Amino acid sequence: MTAKIWRTVSPRRTWVAVGIALLFLASVLNAEAAGTKPTKRRAPNAKAAAKKTKPADKAPKAVKSYDIDFKEFKLKNGLRVLLAEDHHAPTFSIAMTYNVGSRDERPGRTGFAHLFEHMLFQGSENVGKGEHFILIQNNGGRANGTTNADRTNYFETLPANQLELAIFLEADRMRAPAINQANFDNQRATVQEERRQNYDNRAYGKTYEAVIDLAYDSFPYKHSTIGSMDDLNAATLEDAADFFRTYYAPNNAVLSMVGSFKTETALTLIQKYFENIPAQPAPAPADVSEPDQKAERRKTVEDGFAQTPRLDIVFKIPPANTPDWYALEMLGQILSSGVSSRLYQKFVKEKEMALNVYADAEEKRGPSLFWFSLLARPTTDLAALEELLYEEIARIQKTSVLDSELNKVRMQLRRHRAQQLYSTRSRANSLGHFAVYYNDPDLINKIWRIYDQITSADLQRVAQKYFTEANRTVVTTLPKTAAAPSGS
Repeated sequence: MTAKIWRTVSPRRTWVAVGIALLFLASVLNAEAAGTKPTKRRAPNAKAAAKKTKPADKAPKAVKSYDIDFKEFKLKNGLRVLLAEDHHAPTFSIAMTYNVGSRDERPGRTGFAHLFEHMLFQGSENVGKGEHFILIQNNGGRANGTTNADRTNYFETLPANQLELAIFLEADRMRAPAINQANFDNQRATVQEERRQNYDNRAYGKTYEAVIDLAYDSFPYKHSTIGSMDDLNAATLEDAADFFRTYYAPNNAVLSMVGSFKTETALTLIQKYFENIPAQPAPAPADVSEPDQKAERRKTVEDGFAQTPRLDIVFKIPPANTPDWYALEMLGQILSSGVSSRLYQKFVKEKEMALNVYADAEEKRGPSLFWFSLLARPTTDLAALEELLYEEIARIQKTSVLDSELNKVRMQLRRHRAQQLYSTRSRANSLGHFAVYYNDPDLINKIWRIYDQITSADLQRVAQKYFTEANRTVVTTLPKTAAAPSGS
């Protein structure tokens, strides 16, 4: 909002006068606190003095903490439990986070982690097919699940009086999901339809897969979570049973719960329903190590659904939750977060070469990617677009980020934290996320302080270290030219 300037009275003179008055008042109060008489001021009588409290005697105002207060427990079978009471609303959220994602898949069985996530909504020993969602919705709740490269999670939000229902449902499908051929075939078809909608028949749908396949050398992060059609077709019911036994064990999971419940009551119910589920041998961790990249890699993709070219440039960076990753994540915010960001102003507003621009550090437990993505205008020279991006990268490498840019991003991150604190589901998912990813659920409280400690020198250093030509992978997506009609 632009401030109005009133011409009839000089704002500068007004504030100078106010400042002089405030300085005089401060000198008087300081003189009182020190026990000295201010010049030309009568000492107060004893009765009035007795009623006054010196500023020095007042207790300092306590700073309100917004940290999440949670308690951690571990059951005999290895299930890790994180409980955070919050009685502001008569609801709660439960999240089950399993230490399995697409990085744990083997060659020839890509897409299996996501496929099995679907299987757990198909019923269990004491819950009929589709009944999980019905029970949740009939009791005023919501539920869903997600899978990525590094974990699988399930979550529900329900009224506080349905605490036992939520715990029972999660325990029943951990103990004995309905793994049968009918359910397996049904959900395989569902996942394949997801692939068609989100990858095969969507503009730029295959670009992501092209980038990660070219950038990564090791299998765990080289393929997408959705998997390939051939691998999904080749999957068997026996594969599903083996996957369940290996990864869906209590000692490979975290249960996190936030909301209106008593910790003692919740823990008793969790022990009742979960503690008799047997632990399994710990699965072997995926080898996500990557060799150093020695030279730039390039590829061009033709896309029959794209209407305008897109340029994707990625650099290999360290795993998340490392000092350099945090600096790179903040750098991505400075470069492309909001219409006032550097790249938006340069590419979209000033040069009018791009319709959209994006820069961010991917969060992975293993080697990650810093991603630049520019959706070009149809008439843009892509070579010039790419060269301009490298000029902006060089500017970051050579000159310090402004304090105003740093402060803007810090405020954006604080707003993001406030939005996370608002939702019990977000807090439950975050506790499970930090526990599974980094074995540190208290990052829900500490992570924001890490960002506050990042300096402009840190941003310049990581840009110089990782944004190099040899560490670069470039994928250009071009609209596929329609074939000319026969006889023309």
